[in-house]
Amino acid sequence: MRKTRLHRGTGRAGAVGALVAATLIAGSVVAPAAGAAPAATAQGQGRDREARGVEIAAARAAKAGIDWRDCPADWNLPRPIQCGWVTVPVDYARPDGRQIDLAVDRIAATGTKAERQGALVYNPGGPGGSGLRFPTRVTGKNAVWAKAATAYDFVGFDPRGVGKSAPLSCVDPQEFAQAPKPDPVPASEADKRAQRQRARAYAEGCRQRGGDLLPYLTTPNSARDLDVIRAALGERRLNFLGVSYGTYLGAVYGTLFPGHVRRMVVDSVVNPSREKIWYQANLDQNVAFETRWKDWQDWVAAHDAAFHLGTTRAEVQQHWLTLRATAAKKPLGGVVGPSELIDFFQSAPYYDSAWVPVATVFSRYVAGDTQALIDAAAPDPTDTAGNAAAENGNAVYTAVECTDAKWPTDWRTWDRDTTRLHRDHPFMTWANTWMNLPCATWPAKQRTPLDVRTGKGLPPVLIVQAERDAATPYAGALALHQRFKGSRLITERNAGSHGVTGLVNPCVNDRVDTYLLTGEVDARDVTCAPHATPRP
Repeated sequence: MRKTRLHRGTGRAGAVGALVAATLIAGSVVAPAAGAAPAATAQGQGRDREARGVEIAAARAAKAGIDWRDCPADWNLPRPIQCGWVTVPVDYARPDGRQIDLAVDRIAATGTKAERQGALVYNPGGPGGSGLRFPTRVTGKNAVWAKAATAYDFVGFDPRGVGKSAPLSCVDPQEFAQAPKPDPVPASEADKRAQRQRARAYAEGCRQRGGDLLPYLTTPNSARDLDVIRAALGERRLNFLGVSYGTYLGAVYGTLFPGHVRRMVVDSVVNPSREKIWYQANLDQNVAFETRWKDWQDWVAAHDAAFHLGTTRAEVQQHWLTLRATAAKKPLGGVVGPSELIDFFQSAPYYDSAWVPVATVFSRYVAGDTQALIDAAAPDPTDTAGNAAAENGNAVYTAVECTDAKWPTDWRTWDRDTTRLHRDHPFMTWANTWMNLPCATWPAKQRTPLDVRTGKGLPPVLIVQAERDAATPYAGALALHQRFKGSRLITERNAGSHGVTGLVNPCVNDRVDTYLLTGEVDARDVTCAPHATPRP
C-alpha cells in the first residue's frame, strides 16, 4: 500500500518508460489443455462463471505460451531481459468477451539446467506498481537475490491497468503534476468542501476515462490474471514474491488457487481481514506512520552533530512545523507547499534508506539552502513520461482499492474519523483521507472483499515483516499468518523499513533463500534482530 500521490501504500514504483494502450481483441473458446492444472474454485463455492473463465483463459495461455523477444528500446530493459505479452479477458465471467494484453518480462536463471526450479513471479505493490524492473535484480548483480537467481527465472509484469497493460488514466498527467496542491490539513469548512469537490471530480474523471475496464480493476481479477500468467509460462504451480500490496494479491491468489501455489513469499503484509480492506486499513496507517515518523525524528536528534536539527524529537518536530507553516503561507519556489512536503518527507517513515537523504535536505534548508528542498520536493513538469507513470499509478491505486470493497459514503464518517486521528497522528492523516476520498463517490460497483483463508493444497507460505512498518502495520502479518495455516512468520524486531526481503539482514536473507531453494521453513516462527541502522 502507498500513501499520497508519490508513494501510495504498498512502496510507489512507476511504470517503466512510455505508456501504451493494449489492443482490445476478441477471444475464442478452446478446450482445456491436456494436463492443465485442476480447476480453481472461489471460496469453495464450486465452478462459478469466473472460475470457469480462468480455466478457459489459462488453457489458451498455456497453448499460446509467450513469444519472448528483446524488449522495446523505450522500455529501458536491456538484453538479456526479454519481454512479451499474455492475453486475459477483461471480465472472467465472459472469457470470450473483450481482452487485454498484459506486459511481462523475464531473465533466465543463472544456474545450471539441473538447478533451475521454474519462474519466480513478482509484484512490488501499489496497487498500481509495475513489476517490470524485477529482472534487473539479476542484471544489476544484486547480491541479496543471487542464490535465488540460480534457480529461478525472474519474471515481472504490469498488472491490468498498469503501465503497458491497458493503462488507466483518470486525469491529464500534466494536470496531475501541477503544484502546489492544496494544504491537506483544512483550516476551515470551506477547505473541506473544496477537497471534497476535488475528490468527486477525480472519481468522475476515472469514470469518463476508465471505460469498460474500470469495474474489473480488482484484486481478485489481478489474481486470476496471475494464474493465466502462470499457465502462459508453462508452470503447473506458481512461485510468487509479493511486497506491500503484492502480499494482498498473493493472499487472494492463495485463497482462489491454493493448489496452484508452489512457493510464496509475502513481505510487508496488508491486513487481509474483510473488516480492514480498505477503509480501516488506511486509518491504521495513519497511526503507524506517526510512530515511524517519530522514530526518524529520534534518529535525526541522535545525530545532531551531522544535521543540526536539534538534540530531541521535539526540536526536530518544531523545525518541521516551522517549515510546514512557511510553505503553507507561501509555497517554496511557488511550487512546494505542505502537500509536496509530505510527498517528499514521507519516504523517511517508509524506508530507512531515505533517512540520510531526507535529513540532509532538511538540514540544508534550515541552514538557509531553500533550493535543495525545492529540487527534491517539487514535481518536474517537463518529465512527461514520469508524470504519466505517476498519474497512471495513482489511478490504478484508486480504482483497485475503491472497487475491491465498500467504502463509507457519508462524509460525516470520514470527517469524524479523520478529525479524531489527526489530533494525535497529524503527519499523514488528512493527506491520507483526501487520497482515498474518491472512493466515497466511486462510479463503479464496489465489491465484498474475499474471505482470505487456507484452501486445500496450499503449501507453507513464508511471511516476512518489520515490526514497526508504517505502510503495512505489523498486525497485518499476524492476521495473514492466522489465516494461512502452516505459514511461517519472520519478524524483523524494532525495525520499520517497508520491504524487508531486499535489505541486507542474513537472518532474513538466509531463510528466504532456503525456502525458495528447498521449500523448507523453520519449525516455528523466527524473530530477527534489525538490519543495520543508517549512518549519516
